[in-house]
Amino acid sequence: MTDAVAAIPEETAPVPLLEPREGLPPVVVDERVLAETIAAFAAGSGPVAVDAERASGYRYGQRAYLIQLRRSGAGTALIDPIACPDLGALGSALADTEWVVHAASQDLPCLAEVGMRPRRLFDTELAGRIAGFPRVGLGPMTESVLGLSLAKEHSAVDWSTRPLPEPWLRYAALDVEVLVELRDALERELDAQGKLGWALEEFAAIADAPRPAPRVDPWRRTSQLHKVRRRRQLAAVRELWQARDRTARERDVSPGRVLSDAAIVNAALAMPQSVPALQAVQGFGPRVNRRQLEQWLAALDRAREIPEAELPPATAPHDGPPPPRAWAEKDPVAAARLSGARAAVTELAEARRLPAENLITPDLVRRVSWEPPAAATPEAVATALRALGARQWQVDQVAPAISAAFVKAANGTAQG
Repeated sequence: MTDAVAAIPEETAPVPLLEPREGLPPVVVDERVLAETIAAFAAGSGPVAVDAERASGYRYGQRAYLIQLRRSGAGTALIDPIACPDLGALGSALADTEWVVHAASQDLPCLAEVGMRPRRLFDTELAGRIAGFPRVGLGPMTESVLGLSLAKEHSAVDWSTRPLPEPWLRYAALDVEVLVELRDALERELDAQGKLGWALEEFAAIADAPRPAPRVDPWRRTSQLHKVRRRRQLAAVRELWQARDRTARERDVSPGRVLSDAAIVNAALAMPQSVPALQAVQGFGPRVNRRQLEQWLAALDRAREIPEAELPPATAPHDGPPPPRAWAEKDPVAAARLSGARAAVTELAEARRLPAENLITPDLVRRVSWEPPAAATPEAVATALRALGARQWQVDQVAPAISAAFVKAANGTAQG
């Protein structure tokens, strides 16, 4: 790090952050208090710190169960989005304000669900990555940059609990207590490193990004799916996954609490044909009642009845290049381009002190390596990367190095 953000000396213990400065505010649970909160935050000044707590691992989906805000002149607010599900008026009141969020990709979707979408933001986690901090969680960042320690013992609790315990609320309030101060320190650090423009481009891209399209074949994200080779067994995974998803949605619980991924894969590999045989499969033991067992067995029966031509393909459909492990056989020149480009990006990232995946998305490197421009000049590579969605700062950094790697790969193949 530069002198702009002086490292906290190792012998200096961080100062624990234990209480919100103005005390713990009551949770906003009715429209009258919400209107007062909106007015207070609209009248505040400077950026607004925003955070959200979900019930990952407990509830179905990723909805917010608590939203925390802090702004100069308004203090801290804790809002219950279950009691106040439409926060569009709050989002509108803060529309022209910069939002300070830590790990925006995690919180923005659930905030959008209640009507809150930023036009401008500063992501302190992404800022830390670009600035080269080795640990970018909110706790480590607050400690290394500000010399303050945040307790994180309530980070994985069930935030759908009502009423929320006071220690949890205190933890939540403290998450936004110094977020704006962290933002200011990171802005100075990025500016000192000559990277502030890079970060601002990234933040703008996040704020302007459209909502992601629904994932194709989400069941293929089942962990340990690589163990399943036969298409009939893949169909069994799909049927079990879909049955589990319906049950989880109806019960509003995390799918993993209904049936584990490991159990799904085990059943698909074994393909049992009776309740006793299913009970013998790991993950379907004596704790699973007969009605549930019959539900899973019915899913396996459906998989058995699917006509051969309608079974899912062995690999997921995709519009990109093949897996890199297959390149050497399919196109040795492309494999050489990819190897050279990856090495060049890694070297650049190390020199600029940021993760390679933030310097340029690995998928973009694969795509431009598989289908390079006809003439691999820096300008042509830059044009190709921009067309694929790379930000201008990324293009400026990597296009010359990738171009050189492509030329070297072509020359090496020709000489070989």
